[in-house]
Amino acid sequence: MKKYAVFSGFLGSGKTTTMMALTQYYTKHYGKAAMISNDLGEGVTLADHRLAALSGVNASEITDECICFCHDVLTERLNGYYDAGCELVLSDIPGFGVGALEHVYHGLSKDYPGQFQLAPFTVLIEPRSVALLRGGEGGDMAFILRAQLMEADLIVLNKRDLLTEEELAADLAWLGENYPQARALAISAATGAGLDELSLALREGEASMRHPEIDYEDADLQNAMDQLTEYYLQYRAEVCCNDFDGTAYLADMARRVQAALRDGGFEVPHLKLLAWEPEGDFGKVDLLGVDRPIELTRPFERPCTDLAVILNANASCPAARLDEIITEAVNSVSKDYQLELAVFKKEFFNLGE
Repeated sequence: MKKYAVFSGFLGSGKTTTMMALTQYYTKHYGKAAMISNDLGEGVTLADHRLAALSGVNASEITDECICFCHDVLTERLNGYYDAGCELVLSDIPGFGVGALEHVYHGLSKDYPGQFQLAPFTVLIEPRSVALLRGGEGGDMAFILRAQLMEADLIVLNKRDLLTEEELAADLAWLGENYPQARALAISAATGAGLDELSLALREGEASMRHPEIDYEDADLQNAMDQLTEYYLQYRAEVCCNDFDGTAYLADMARRVQAALRDGGFEVPHLKLLAWEPEGDFGKVDLLGVDRPIELTRPFERPCTDLAVILNANASCPAARLDEIITEAVNSVSKDYQLELAVFKKEFFNLGE
């Protein structure tokens, strides 16, 4: 079997966490699986890929270009996994992901007919996004959420552990009523709940290969794209004379960025801070909005003296201003912890350009 599944979904819906958990679960219970992280940064190492590698997941990355437009690179990567015995390969896509059904699934079918078995086109969504849609909120971003769900063959409500049984049933019912073309199921990538159902849905199901009626040139979509900046930063932090709390350092930096964005009237759908030390210990902090608590996704197990750090962010903020905010946060918080910095890579750009 050469099964391939694209995971679309809004920023912060848990695509990476789900792909990691599912890759490991599927390999344990069914057959060998792998995942591909994809983003637009030129020559960057993604926080998502580094996290997967540190966690022992069978993973790789494609950077510099969206898989929508590099079918030769994607096909070579997929065939490499299949030749190594993988039955299922998962990949995400950069930014919003709207249009991936057309560009990836239909593009592969056209360029490489019959070469791959395409699993149901999968869209992840989290409870907060469902609440925004049900409440008629979200502004321009709601247009993107609706467009993503219209493309779906399979809608996966992630973070079910945050909902009561009544809330879960209501959200699934609403998704089923409003997007009847798709099957809706619920999982928790954090706890593993629902991964068996999702594994079977991808293993046994097939893509419908529909052409949903979406205006990809819609002004609302372009307006939302024009507001978002994608940001990549890689650096090393060293302390000369003692050790420090790496988890607190990452959390303080995320709080500093969050406060500056909130004060400026900006939003941050997702900011990822991942750091690791030479001995292999690592920590991760996530920020999913200016009004949401910092998520300590994985704390360090011991004090740190030397860290490699990757910061990836998507923010509704002008590119130059976001760079000012992040640069100030990194420099000031690092100074508070008496760290010396060596920046290896910085890149940021507006997604609408």
